[in-house]
Amino acid sequence: AVNAQNTTPRSKTDSLIQLQGVTYIDQIKELEKQRLIDSVKRLVLEEQISSLSVEDSRQKQNLQYQLEELKKQENQRIKEKKKRIAELRKTTKGFPVIGFFNDTLFLVYSKIGSFSPEERAKAIENRIHELSNVVGFSVDSIQIIEAELNFDLVFRDKTIMSISENDALWNNTTPKSLAASYKTIIGRSVINYKHEISVVELLKEIGLVLLVLILMGVLIYYVRKLFRWTALKIIEQKGKRIKGIKIRDYQLLDAGKAVNLVLGVNTIIKWFFILLIIYIALPIVFGIFPWTKNFADTLFGYILNPIKNIGLGIWNYLPKLITIIVIYLVFRYVLKGIHYLKNEIEAGNLKLSGFYADWANPTYQIIRVLLYAFMLVLIFPYLPGSDSPIFQGVSVFLGVVFTFGSSGSLSNIMAGIVLTYMRLFKIGDRVKIGEVIGDIIEKSLLVTRIRTIKNEIISIPNSTVMNSHTINYSSDTIEKGLIVHTTVTIGYDVPWKKIHEALLTAADRTDLLLKEPKPFVLQTSLDDFYVSYQINAYTKDANKQAVIYSDLHINIQDCCNEMGIEILSPHYRAARDGNATTIPENYLDKDYKAPSFNVNVNNSGK
Repeated sequence: AVNAQNTTPRSKTDSLIQLQGVTYIDQIKELEKQRLIDSVKRLVLEEQISSLSVEDSRQKQNLQYQLEELKKQENQRIKEKKKRIAELRKTTKGFPVIGFFNDTLFLVYSKIGSFSPEERAKAIENRIHELSNVVGFSVDSIQIIEAELNFDLVFRDKTIMSISENDALWNNTTPKSLAASYKTIIGRSVINYKHEISVVELLKEIGLVLLVLILMGVLIYYVRKLFRWTALKIIEQKGKRIKGIKIRDYQLLDAGKAVNLVLGVNTIIKWFFILLIIYIALPIVFGIFPWTKNFADTLFGYILNPIKNIGLGIWNYLPKLITIIVIYLVFRYVLKGIHYLKNEIEAGNLKLSGFYADWANPTYQIIRVLLYAFMLVLIFPYLPGSDSPIFQGVSVFLGVVFTFGSSGSLSNIMAGIVLTYMRLFKIGDRVKIGEVIGDIIEKSLLVTRIRTIKNEIISIPNSTVMNSHTINYSSDTIEKGLIVHTTVTIGYDVPWKKIHEALLTAADRTDLLLKEPKPFVLQTSLDDFYVSYQINAYTKDANKQAVIYSDLHINIQDCCNEMGIEILSPHYRAARDGNATTIPENYLDKDYKAPSFNVNVNNSGK
């Protein structure tokens, strides 16, 4: 029967194969009908030829010619049938005839009369098993009898099986040769069975099994003892022959780790030999008893029969589960190796040219995600139901939900990865991101966290960091120093050299500013009422800018007051006639008095 309603690609292919099989079988049936008709014609012609006298030579030649034509047709028919059977052999499965020890004696492919191949195989199997009860059985007891269309294998008055032309063609031989081959196979199977079930033979087999098991136990005992001895010797060599592994200046493994590595290899080799002994011994044990020669293939089936409904699915899935476990273990140990290298790079023990230590952890996280993704791709085909439309539909749905639901998170993750390799800042750096100034206390794939000078914690999404300008005050501070600067505006009436001296003195008095390189002053602008003087000085304490600026401003005021410089601009205005100076009293002389007003009297109109 062909299920024409199923539209899946696989079912379409199966349907085509079934239709081709039905076509070939019908063609073989037609050829078989033609063979029967030709057989009858041949018998008639042979009978007519034998009945003719010598004088009827012309008629005899005519009949002989017809007989030759039938033979040619027969040869052509056999060729055609071989061709059809060769096509059927690609898709047709034979039915086995099972012997006494669950072994397959031969396969049956074709039907005879109303008996299907499966029914024939079962009937032949039952008749062969009945022969085991015959006393004094021998191979020669089976006879080959040629019938009109078949060869029969007969024991006494019972037919064991009939061999047709189709049977022979399925096995690429002639009916007579196939009958002789089957006779030998059946006869030897019965004789071997009767020999194996004898009491003497059973005792021998039991003795051999015990001997093999004892030998296996002894070998396993001495293997374990040997590897315990090697483990002790390995431990004794710690610090002697096993001193660790060093590559140039990098200590890959110290003595302790190297010993543990060698001990692990020692354990793996021990279990390899134990499993190898068991692997070799079990087939030998199963092969001693004829009943258990194929027992390894069916042992688990016998165990699972009581819980077949529950455990059969798990057992069938076990090979895939083992494959998944192996894939997982391989990736797990690969990640362990990468994690070890990551720790070594972070600790500074392993240095790679062009690869910074702060890249180690994010690079490891990226590699881990990629490896896990690749592992899931490899594992996915082995998951139960992975090829079902429902499983695939749910997977697509979850993928769509994840994509649309995490678009913002994904943009932050990508920005976090880019920021890591741009090395804009690291933990502890004083930075300015947008309008936020503070120290970096955390950077992850999603956010960057800053502690401001007011002890506020501000979280900035990485995508925002990418879209903002970033100033890093700490990146070059240790090597080149950070220049702090502030601007003072002084009127044109004060000499610029005096201002320079005051500002440089103020910078020199500020504790966290460096003496070398020397501070310097820049006159940044000449405005309408004053000049802008900018003091620049170096520091290596970028995280203490607030304190530095505060101290610098204090010192600028002190130095200007000490040198008699008034800071009146940009918005301070005073009439200088008769008014006291703006400099605080403690900076003035003790006998300082405010000037008097100057009054001019114009007597011109007197």
